[in-house]
Amino acid sequence: MIDSIIFDLDGTLWDSTKEVAMAFNQILIKRHPEVKEVVTPDRLQELFGMPLDEIAVKLYQSVPAEHAIMVMKECCDYECDYLAEHGATLYDNLEQVLEELSKKYKLFIVSNCQEGYIQCFFHAYPQLEKYFLDYEYPGRSGKLKADNIRLVIERNGLNNPIYVGDTQGDATAAGAAGVPFIFAGYGFGDVKEYAGVIASLTELTKLVDGKH
Repeated sequence: MIDSIIFDLDGTLWDSTKEVAMAFNQILIKRHPEVKEVVTPDRLQELFGMPLDEIAVKLYQSVPAEHAIMVMKECCDYECDYLAEHGATLYDNLEQVLEELSKKYKLFIVSNCQEGYIQCFFHAYPQLEKYFLDYEYPGRSGKLKADNIRLVIERNGLNNPIYVGDTQGDATAAGAAGVPFIFAGYGFGDVKEYAGVIASLTELTKLVDGKH
């Protein structure tokens, strides 16, 4: 019997690729003309869900890996400030779904993100924070997604959680953590194996209630 739902953030609760691309490009233009790539929302959708250092190396191929990682840190620092102020695109009916789910299940977030990213999501949309009991991310724990899923499970005494995400990386991490994976098919990725699939957030309530 499902007792809790752990969510990914990007491609699952919101789509910040347009805003992140704008923020990254502002930093590149102002501080790093040596980086030749122009960041686009489509390119970010291909990379979101990976560890940040891996995204940096794939995104900024015109500079050495170590330099790309340094540039990414600057971009991410500004990104958090930008998103906290401007917000991003929440997926349809997000608050309604969270409110309904929170009546029956404990809700959490585990995302492959830097320090401050989940916090900027809550800063932009403070009405959503009350639905989540805990969250974890590598910027704080120093661990990757599978281990962070385990941390949330252990810290909160969860017995039968599920993980909702949108990429193969999410599916792999959930599997490594021993948690059933629900594929958010409306997100960024393409996943072939999952315990369930949803085409919108509103379908999640029916899916988990059916498995309850």
